[in-house]
Amino acid sequence: MSGLVLNGRFLAQAVTGVQRVAQEVMRAADALAADGAWPATRVLAPPDTALPACAALRPASVGRRAGQLWEQLDLPRALAGDWLVSLGNTAPLAARSRQTVVIHDAGAFDTPESYGLAFRTWYRVLHRALARLGARIVTVSSFSRDRLADRLGLDPGHIAVMPEGAEHILRAPADTSVLERNGLVPGRYVLAVGTGAAHKNLAALGAAASMLPARGVRLAIAGRADPAVFRAAGGAEGVALGRVSDAELRALYENAAALLFPSRYEGFGLPPVEAMACGCPVVAGRAGAVPETVGDAALLFDPDTPGTLVAALTRLLDQPGLAEELRARGRARAARFTWRAAAETLRDTLPADLR
Repeated sequence: MSGLVLNGRFLAQAVTGVQRVAQEVMRAADALAADGAWPATRVLAPPDTALPACAALRPASVGRRAGQLWEQLDLPRALAGDWLVSLGNTAPLAARSRQTVVIHDAGAFDTPESYGLAFRTWYRVLHRALARLGARIVTVSSFSRDRLADRLGLDPGHIAVMPEGAEHILRAPADTSVLERNGLVPGRYVLAVGTGAAHKNLAALGAAASMLPARGVRLAIAGRADPAVFRAAGGAEGVALGRVSDAELRALYENAAALLFPSRYEGFGLPPVEAMACGCPVVAGRAGAVPETVGDAALLFDPDTPGTLVAALTRLLDQPGLAEELRARGRARAARFTWRAAAETLRDTLPADLR
């Protein structure tokens, strides 16, 4: 076997959680390769894609198509016998068993109401086919491993778990201008991060929003749904921030009284870990992989019972010393999740002659 190819389709996509993971794993793999701890790797991307500057990985554009057609037709023709790693849920069927695919969750099966018909149908067909063809599957939590094993008819022991990292949020200096532009006062707002997808459950924030004004606290919501993928399910009243940069998000985390994360389904739960890395107390739904990810460093509530969110948030705001305790626990918890560790875990799933 001559080497490794990283599927660079994510480089041509808008950055959401999946693309964030792919970018950070690629960055960590590049650092490992520069240290001689990652195999020789080409990063192949669609034509007209802005290629990353890498220390050791070798980026290149190939083919003439875009999107799924590029991935299914052009990419496999350029592999030349190399092993393929795809980080963003999808991969070419033509690569058959000579590939590793990171599938973040079983959401297309478990939460169909969150996705358009074409999207969820394609994901179901593709993921089942990849499993049948013998592709090596990696995911981001034990929860997702068990759900994928159930949905794809696999032995959970044959799915590797690669937890995500968090240190990227500390890379850029905090940009506090986002607070000033939106009239947010440090310590006098709570933050929510997510799209309007049904499983994100932003509508549950309505109960919290109704009790905040009496305390002089506002609700701010960052994020924007992709209508091509997600079906909107409504949300709560608050300061709509839209998409924000990493520097702005860091400032929002560092100055918020809390992150509210009411999701009913998560393959990992990156915003809570980002928030903890920034010293922001987390109040999160007890669902999906979130309890596994946050451990004892967050207050958990039933995402299907809004009153439990209100109770948890009231406790955080009123109990002396609790916020500081959660800040300390959160920072310690977040320090356990690094992108270098993620890349090392992924490397260790590769065929022995590539490690």
